[in-house]
Amino acid sequence: MISEKVLRPVPGLPMALLLVVMTGFAGWLFYHGARTESGTYAAIAVALFLLICVTLPGLVMNQPNEARVLTLFGRYAGTVKEAGLWWVNPFTVKKRISLRTRNFETAKLKVNDAGGNPIEIAAIVVWRVVDTAEAMFEVDDYDNYTRVQSESAVRTLASSYPYDSHTAGGIALSSHTTEVAANLMEQLAERLAKAGVQVKEARISHLAYSPEIAQAMLQRQQASAIIAARYKIVEGAVGMVENALELLAQKNILHLDDERKAAMVSNLLVVLCGERGTQPIVNTGTLYT
Repeated sequence: MISEKVLRPVPGLPMALLLVVMTGFAGWLFYHGARTESGTYAAIAVALFLLICVTLPGLVMNQPNEARVLTLFGRYAGTVKEAGLWWVNPFTVKKRISLRTRNFETAKLKVNDAGGNPIEIAAIVVWRVVDTAEAMFEVDDYDNYTRVQSESAVRTLASSYPYDSHTAGGIALSSHTTEVAANLMEQLAERLAKAGVQVKEARISHLAYSPEIAQAMLQRQQASAIIAARYKIVEGAVGMVENALELLAQKNILHLDDERKAAMVSNLLVVLCGERGTQPIVNTGTLYT
């Protein structure tokens, strides 16, 4: 692999001033040669003009967070990363590359999660070039390479986790955003390292069931929520019944045999677990009739 080599070129401002002076001097020589009909002055002026034309393409102006990758006769010569006006070998080919932080959002991809359910998923990736030589020479188009590999990483991520976790401690795409984002960052860093690209942030921006199963999955989520709520209600009701029986026994208010306790527990559970308000019935007889 080609590694980046940072160059410290010649300051461009003194070279630009020198070229201006040389241009003025060559013009004066040509004018003086024409007046005196001296071929020597004209030849020197033409030579200076040719030298200026060859030297002038060596001037390079770099903007902040911008670099120039230099190649000389097909070989990597180095990278100019410092902002300003510089002069480099005029025979080098100078390719501009941005070092600014960029971001994009992947397309909404339809993939199957770990449970085989079709889902729609998209992610936002924030990245920047950190090695200009690898970005320029190791891949054909680092921008397109970053986008394609990001979509591939998102597909792999989606198939590694379920949309919803139905087991305690299980990692799911919808609930464990931090763990999922860390996994996505790890995959992107591994895939994009060879292109000289550093991933600064990656997170899920869109996550939903596919339209063809969205209604069925919504019903399943509602059923799960109802079951969880019912479990909580029953657990609380059992605790309340237990406390009621213990208080009655401790305060000697009422001594109940097993049959009476069973009837009391049944009535309390119906009252506490019912969805609607109960209608009280006054018992005018005994518990056994």
